[in-house]
Amino acid sequence: MSRILPLAVVLSLTSFASAQDWSRFRGPNGSGVAAVEGLPDRLDEDTLAWRTELAPGHSSPVVHSGRVFLTAQEGEELVTIALDAETGEPLWSAAAPPTEIAKIDGRNHPASPSAAVDEERVVVFFPDFGLLAYDHEGNELWKHPLGPFQNVYGMGASPILAGSLVVLACDQSLGSFLLALDASTGEVAWRVERPRAKSGHCTPILHETEEGVRELLLPGSFFLDAYDVTSGAKRWSASGLSFEMKSVPVLADGLVFVNGYGSPMNQPGNQITVRPFEEVLDENDADGSGTLSREEMPATRAAAWFDFVDLDADGTLGEADWAYLSRALGSLNGMLAFRLDGAAGERDQEGLAWAYRRAVPQLPSPLIVDDVLYMLADGGGILTTFRPSTGEVLQKGRLAEAAGDEFYASPVAGDGKVYLVSLSGSVFVLPTGGSLEPLSVTSLEERVFATPALQDGRVLVRTESALFAFGG
Repeated sequence: MSRILPLAVVLSLTSFASAQDWSRFRGPNGSGVAAVEGLPDRLDEDTLAWRTELAPGHSSPVVHSGRVFLTAQEGEELVTIALDAETGEPLWSAAAPPTEIAKIDGRNHPASPSAAVDEERVVVFFPDFGLLAYDHEGNELWKHPLGPFQNVYGMGASPILAGSLVVLACDQSLGSFLLALDASTGEVAWRVERPRAKSGHCTPILHETEEGVRELLLPGSFFLDAYDVTSGAKRWSASGLSFEMKSVPVLADGLVFVNGYGSPMNQPGNQITVRPFEEVLDENDADGSGTLSREEMPATRAAAWFDFVDLDADGTLGEADWAYLSRALGSLNGMLAFRLDGAAGERDQEGLAWAYRRAVPQLPSPLIVDDVLYMLADGGGILTTFRPSTGEVLQKGRLAEAAGDEFYASPVAGDGKVYLVSLSGSVFVLPTGGSLEPLSVTSLEERVFATPALQDGRVLVRTESALFAFGG
């Protein structure tokens, strides 16, 4: 049941030039790029249209038909919120059914996944409950409980709408799967298991082949997988990814681009070789259990990975856990470009067009605009730009005033501008074309985990305590 919220803090009631929908995480097909106009080149008090206080949450704003949709945690309730996009005034808030909210990694949040919206419905995913759908007035259409999940960081992927289906990737330590529900009823259309995928947080994108087949492209541990949207059948896979994937892939020039970063030990030249399980067990299995406890783990650099590779969380490492450890430590960080025109089935790395291995981010997704690929590192504001078709590095440098800062939000672009927002709330606006020289650097003075949304005349930025709208 929906309820009306208190009046927002509205600083200005300027109107939009026109409506432009940003209806899923990272906007049109997860690209981070919108065909919009009139965006400000500076986000500060002079361009602030309104600021509305919000309950905590890390979900990014999505926009459809003049409304902004987000999720949050209000006390012990998980809520979906709708705001008027023009004024910031709250329109409704709907609470998910009561559920126990699990404690997760402090960098994550129970309201991290972003909403997906079309003309008829708003779909949200709360990992502690499952999927919910509302109409645009906040009336519940259906609910589909899921979980509990087992992910060392908590879940983070957002749902997407693919025609008549709601699609959600549920990668976790064990039992990963890709789920499609009928968007009208919430009934299962198909479900496919993803046994190779472990801890991951990637949201899929859509790709249509030359033959007209619609595919879901979803990165996971070690593999980029392509599924038929209609049936869920796997069409092809490409290997070479990191063991832990979080970013959204993007498309350009007949290629799909995805970045993945596991740890410093996954950098070329900094890797270690894991000895065979039988040898390590023979030397260290003091209690003869056939597994390795934390105390029995050899004192090597791999010991720090114990919790991450204890897939069933039973406090010991068995042969399957050890095999995952070996493969995880053998994977490489990288920005990878794969060709989309390969054969069906396992492609391994034969479709790899190029790879880049330095200053690769873990969280920020890539951005391609005006024939430039942007890759923003998590720490220190190191930005690398490439020619997408070849992997040629155009520029690499540190953003002004970003030293010591971190980036959780992915870059977005529109109207000839690229927007990057740091964890501390610093906003960098760059011109498109590959220049690293900012048009402006300002500060919201509030922490930012969420990725901005763009529409004609407006940039929407969610902080830890509010939603800001700039421009218009």
